[in-house]
Amino acid sequence: MEFALDYLNATVIGLLSLILFYLILYHPFKIVHNKVAPMVTGAWPILGHLPLLIGSQTPHRALGALADKYGPIFTIKLGVKEALVISNWKIAKECFTTNDMVVSSRPKLVAVEHLSYNQAVFGIAPYGAYWREIRKVIVSDIVSNRQVEQLYQVRETEVHNSIKELYNVWCDTKNESGYALVNMSQWFSHLTFNIFFQKVIGKRYFSVAAMDDEKAHICVNAVKEFFRLFGVFTVGDAISYLRWFDFGGHEKAMKETAKKLDNILSEWLEEHRQRRVLGEKVDRVQNFMDLMISSFDGKTIEGFDADTMIKSTILAIILGGTDTSITTLTWAMSLSLRNPFVLKKLKEELDIQVGKERCVHEYDINKLIYLQAMVKETLRLYPPAPLSSPREFTEDCILGGYTVKKGTRLITNLWKIHTDLSVWIDPLEFKPERFLTTHRDIDIKGHHFELLPFGSGRRICPGISLGLQTVHLILASFLHSFEILNLSTESVDMTESFGLTNTKTTSLEILIKPRLSPSCYESM
Repeated sequence: MEFALDYLNATVIGLLSLILFYLILYHPFKIVHNKVAPMVTGAWPILGHLPLLIGSQTPHRALGALADKYGPIFTIKLGVKEALVISNWKIAKECFTTNDMVVSSRPKLVAVEHLSYNQAVFGIAPYGAYWREIRKVIVSDIVSNRQVEQLYQVRETEVHNSIKELYNVWCDTKNESGYALVNMSQWFSHLTFNIFFQKVIGKRYFSVAAMDDEKAHICVNAVKEFFRLFGVFTVGDAISYLRWFDFGGHEKAMKETAKKLDNILSEWLEEHRQRRVLGEKVDRVQNFMDLMISSFDGKTIEGFDADTMIKSTILAIILGGTDTSITTLTWAMSLSLRNPFVLKKLKEELDIQVGKERCVHEYDINKLIYLQAMVKETLRLYPPAPLSSPREFTEDCILGGYTVKKGTRLITNLWKIHTDLSVWIDPLEFKPERFLTTHRDIDIKGHHFELLPFGSGRRICPGISLGLQTVHLILASFLHSFEILNLSTESVDMTESFGLTNTKTTSLEILIKPRLSPSCYESM
């Protein structure tokens, strides 16, 4: 009997020991990993935290203020959906390395459905077989380093033509002081669209003074409307069963904009196909539309036919290349005007490396180290998409020590990461020199998580080289060719307007006059 009791006691003690061992060893681990990121207080019924994002502050600054209160990772409610906001480079690194596959998909918003051929547009497509196939073609054939280099003549020709046209405008409109008034926002826009239209369809649309073609006017306005509407969070995104009300008429506007863009893209596609049927000579360096026809004609991928794939990819290239470049150029010029010392150093570098006897060529850019640093600093302070593009967790995972559920949206506050006090000295100051000294080894191609203007991981923008080449050449050529003055004695207005990209609210109007000999402009 005593033996049986001893055996029973030993068994009970053993089981209790095992349970205690399990609790001590594993339970704290489970507790940590079942923690959820702090939820911001003050959510409204139904709307959640949407009212916080439509106040006087832009959303990236409003979310930045919340990060100061709640920390670098927290949760908000966008209607009935939860969104995780990250604002720290270390968490961003964990997100886009360890958890990269889990966060590589996109949510299907109302704007995505209407404006992207139902998720066929490459940058908005969900992660999967279709996205991988399209990316493969874009990276290898469309924006490869070889293709970007081959198209350097397109960039140079368009930039030099626009500089020459701007010089002619100055000749006709200069005032008694020798300066002419120019709307730089419009000039950057027309030039950038010309460059990308040449690359995409093989022709330009604009002169410096005005739009040459009504179709171009419709196209550019439709693209601008696309970016505006993509920044709109509709009631249908917050509460699906209220979608049919279409408060604000946003869905109606999306459908109209999508139809305009599709008509333009369909016309371009038909023109290029007719050229091929008629056997017209194709340029040695093919434009993107020709390359897409060669790659996709007759194919179907994941239910998308060739026409849809071609038009959606061409739309993605135009959208990805134009507005982001225009936005960066406008902020760079605005910041330079507000910082005369920076402007002086830019001019000095151009005079040393290029001189005043010829125009800037693309091969000069590698020598313009300060100009490249200035563009980096512009992208740090004014990333074109300060909240990056929204993503969606496709599986449960652990991020920053917190459990994140499948279906949660991801918002990466790039602006907050780029202005982190623990990384950047005087983070809100415009100091290009930091990229020649303390941060000279930080690049902007997704390898350093302190600076991510083009994103990181699988969904990093594939057109980084193309975009930077365009911005550097336009900026260098303009600053080399003209002296500039602010139109007003007051500082340049830096008010931001938030959409899919973070644009300058007011147009940038400045005074210009030539700084080179007349023969330089005539030879362009």
